[in-house]
Amino acid sequence: MINLTINGKHHQFDGDPDMPVLWLLRDELNLKGTKFGCGAGLCGACTVLVNGEPTRACVTSASDAANASITTIEGLSRDGSHPLQVAWEELDVPQCGYCQAGQLMSASALLAKNPDPSDEDIDTAMDGNLCRCGTYIRIRAAIHKAAQLGKSKPGSLATVPAGKDGY
Repeated sequence: MINLTINGKHHQFDGDPDMPVLWLLRDELNLKGTKFGCGAGLCGACTVLVNGEPTRACVTSASDAANASITTIEGLSRDGSHPLQVAWEELDVPQCGYCQAGQLMSASALLAKNPDPSDEDIDTAMDGNLCRCGTYIRIRAAIHKAAQLGKSKPGSLATVPAGKDGY
């Protein structure tokens, strides 16, 4: 039995311990926000936070995540009010949108550690999150905007705890 906390809610998984966290989230828990991209941990579309660290869910097994706290895009905020989500929308960051959940999760980890990042900090933190549409300039601008929004609302850069439904 593998114990996990996902978006603040405790889960027990008794399936294949080698199952990638991506499929555990999508197929077992019906959390479809985390996307399959390359399957090799290279594109970042499947990025989730494991104990606060950006992690590629497609190459992380359920057993490797045992007893961990996982945050998915669904756990960033219940209502789209996280400063990153607000900034993403205000600056029209997504084009096709496929990579954006992974982009947002990597950005979330960055802002949790560094609430006022430089362009270089952003580029380093976001390295490996690929966007086929090339929205990198808007992504960087949205991270800066979210940092500013976070300053005006202390505590708003954190992910939200689970509600009664756990997401």
